[in-house]
Amino acid sequence: MHGYADNKEALLKRLRRAEGQVAGIARMVENDDYCIDILTQVSAATKALEAVALSLLGDHLSHCVAEATAQGGPVAEEKIREANAAIARLVRS
Repeated sequence: MHGYADNKEALLKRLRRAEGQVAGIARMVENDDYCIDILTQVSAATKALEAVALSLLGDHLSHCVAEATAQGGPVAEEKIREANAAIARLVRS
């Protein structure tokens, strides 16, 4: 079972909202809307996806990484490496 299982419905709701925002951005481009208005919507969609990512990361840390750390050894080291890599990807994006 994945760490986000308890938040799955909330995550899906956020993702559907972000999907709608992206579709709206595409319509704005098709309609030749003002650049700044489109950029504002891109920023909002980006923030929505970042919120999903942070929620997933928190769930991963409190579930998968916590369980692996309790086991210790190479499994724990690998989960910590994965978490560090995920955090680095989020910070770079």
